[in-house]
Amino acid sequence: MPAVAPAMLLAGLLLALGVASSRVSARLGLPVLVLFLGVGMLAGSDGVGGVPFEDYALANAVGTAALALILFDGGLRTGLPAVRAAWRPALALSTVGVAVTAGLVGLAAAWVLGLPLLHGLLLGGIVGSTDAAAVFSVLRSSGLVLPERLGATLEVESGSNDPMALFLTVGLTGLAAGTAESAGALGLLFALQFGVGGAVGLAVGRAAAWAVGRAGLEAPALYPVLAVAFGLVAFGGAAVLGGSGFLAVYVAGVVLGNAPLVFRRGTLLVLDAAAWLAQIALFVLLGLLSFPSRLLAVAPEGLLIAVVLVFVARPLAVAASVAPFGFGPREVAFLSWGGLKGAVPITLATFPLLAGVEGAALLFDVVFFVVVVSALAQGWSLPVVARRLGIGRPADPAPPVRVELHALRHLDGDVVDYTVAPSARVAGQRLRDLALPDGTAVMLVVRGGRIVVPRGATALRPGDHVFAAARSDLRPLLDRLFDPDAETPPLAPGLTVEFAAAATLGQLHRFFGLPAPTWSERTLAEAVDGDPPRVGPFVLSPGSEPDLVRLTLAPEPEREPEESAARSDGDAPDGPPAPHADLSPPSAAPGSARPA
Repeated sequence: MPAVAPAMLLAGLLLALGVASSRVSARLGLPVLVLFLGVGMLAGSDGVGGVPFEDYALANAVGTAALALILFDGGLRTGLPAVRAAWRPALALSTVGVAVTAGLVGLAAAWVLGLPLLHGLLLGGIVGSTDAAAVFSVLRSSGLVLPERLGATLEVESGSNDPMALFLTVGLTGLAAGTAESAGALGLLFALQFGVGGAVGLAVGRAAAWAVGRAGLEAPALYPVLAVAFGLVAFGGAAVLGGSGFLAVYVAGVVLGNAPLVFRRGTLLVLDAAAWLAQIALFVLLGLLSFPSRLLAVAPEGLLIAVVLVFVARPLAVAASVAPFGFGPREVAFLSWGGLKGAVPITLATFPLLAGVEGAALLFDVVFFVVVVSALAQGWSLPVVARRLGIGRPADPAPPVRVELHALRHLDGDVVDYTVAPSARVAGQRLRDLALPDGTAVMLVVRGGRIVVPRGATALRPGDHVFAAARSDLRPLLDRLFDPDAETPPLAPGLTVEFAAAATLGQLHRFFGLPAPTWSERTLAEAVDGDPPRVGPFVLSPGSEPDLVRLTLAPEPEREPEESAARSDGDAPDGPPAPHADLSPPSAAPGSARPA
């Protein structure tokens, strides 16, 4: 029998137990990472499995590779609008926040453990960062949809704060081991971690988007492989050049994920499976590395340090970091409680062990204990805290079926699934009464576990899962129609969209969420022949096909001060109706409603 066979058997059993523990996690409300750690601890030398494992170098290498894959997958799923909304507070948290947290925890650790201040600060630097694997896992399984900027801030912070934690750990480990270089060299290390890591990630991400879009691969399964290859290049290239591989792989994932991606759904599915495999393997391996008997020995001191971290250091660091960015007290409280710890601190805790720092085993045990406490206390209660603070809303139930487009070339569109909310404009409406833009169509309706083939007489009910095909540029319009909670940008002047010429003005008003017009049965074909050919803020013109009418949102005309004054006195100005007015013909009485 090959020598590798027992190792493969053990790995398979541990992975199977890890997957099975996810079912237990869902029922008990515990973060899956805690149960993965528990599986490893039970299988370790101090557990019932009795598997001897104390290879810190191997754990460091596996942890680094697994975290890179987890960060790449997280970056692929991070939307660019979220990054734009959150990068400033996230950057503050990932630099100032990590430094403040490390300093406060370091002072407490030095006092509680009776360590030299330098060793205490080293422990603080190790646990100072928020862990991406823990945050991604808990947020995406919490059953909550957070406000966009708040959720994005927490996710982007966790994906970008590893350079600061690595800088502090490497620098303080060098000082503790007596191998540190000059202060100038440490400053250069800090600049390289952020600068080179970000630049390499951006360059590799753009190259990946170009290559994946033009690869023309015959085998669809090769597209996820190509994406992973670029993730490895981003991490390795940045690390070789002295930058942060973690930051580079996350940035590369964000850039690639926001580009037109061939075989997108298949790639995301494969990467999601790979990230789960990496997460299970990482936490089980770190569990094997621990010694429960040693954790019990440091439990009193570790619990006190964890209390300082969760209730003092993290809240003060968050308050100081996000003060200029307009977060309310409830949002600051949620960000403070969302500073989960996970695999990154445990992986970083192997650095002092590998460097031969005196007392490194004690630091590792305390870090491991603090991570377990953070994951149990914060990970389990994060959704509860969000609900108590009145933050977020329950996530829509997952659709019982999936409808996907698997294309090996770029398609200008996708299949979008919506859950009809009671407040959605389509709720209670028959499909024949909905004027949908050309380039969109309702493909499938799933109601109560059964498929409803959409027809004109089909009325959409709250709770229905609706699958609609749409061109990319029309997706925001569908979001407005189906999703009352969608954070969509306002309609921009110059927006052009085509509707069926037979659609009525009443249907058009319903689409844009306006009160019914005076001439609700008039068709767009009749309105396009009007004088002027205008419907409210839209200018009408013949469409690309004889049975289509093109609507173009006109810019709002500038008003003179006298006109504004006259309007304030109740006098209606002459001329065509301003944009956002009622969408009825010019001869009808003007309305006062504005698009949502």
